[in-house]
Amino acid sequence: MGILYIVGTPIGNLGDMTFRAVETLKSVDFICAEDTRVTAKLLNHFEIKKPLVSYHEHNARRESARIAERIMNGENAAIVTDAGMPCISDPGELLVRECADRDITVTVVPGATAAMSAAAVSGLPTRHIAFHGFLPTDKKERRAQLAAVKNSTDTLVFYEAPHKLSATLGDLLTFLGDRRVSLCRELTKLHEEIFRTTLSEAAAYYKDNEPRGEFVLVIEGNAELYENADSIESALEQVKGLADNGMRPADACREIAKVTRFSKGELYTAYLEENGK
Repeated sequence: MGILYIVGTPIGNLGDMTFRAVETLKSVDFICAEDTRVTAKLLNHFEIKKPLVSYHEHNARRESARIAERIMNGENAAIVTDAGMPCISDPGELLVRECADRDITVTVVPGATAAMSAAAVSGLPTRHIAFHGFLPTDKKERRAQLAAVKNSTDTLVFYEAPHKLSATLGDLLTFLGDRRVSLCRELTKLHEEIFRTTLSEAAAYYKDNEPRGEFVLVIEGNAELYENADSIESALEQVKGLADNGMRPADACREIAKVTRFSKGELYTAYLEENGK
């Protein structure tokens, strides 16, 4: 039985291709690619000559079984995307699931990732990050997802295409309120730009300026839950707010302790007493 390799590729700068990624692509029997034309350019640059299999969102369900069969018959395969890590907000996850269900070995060759690169350079808190990929195009689904994350204190990360950016910024402002945001454009490329601003200012700016290039939006979490508390009662309200949104009480106490004068132990003891535990 063969192996499936998940291989990260550069998100814009070919210098970010790792030695291990090159060696892996040279060693496999075939490569599954989102756009074979894009991957062919990458392979030519590194003088890699391997058969390419077209694998994308429109054929993923059909091709996953076929690719898995080839691997079970002894071939080694790699999966790549046009840029960055495959299988993250990407149809490659279906192939990984198919291989996992068949007990095929899947191994990862890490590479550049736009989401984490943008978070690192955003200037916003990175202790807790929630990655949401592209928002749904269906209005009802989009509203539901934005409503679901409205009260999250995690830093939020979204992808967006330039032609949808203005509408998305308007939706984010409507549902999340005005927050700090870092718009990371064309990461690692010649015209890389990090625009640190607020959602309202970004929405206004891109009404008059045409967006260019692919964007990663890094948005601060719900800061209202972190407002300083003058009394332990008001601090506990913030703890309960986090706990009601799914955070473990102990973790909620630790987070609120960072921004109030009360310790985690004081808050947790008071929380247990108030909730009869």
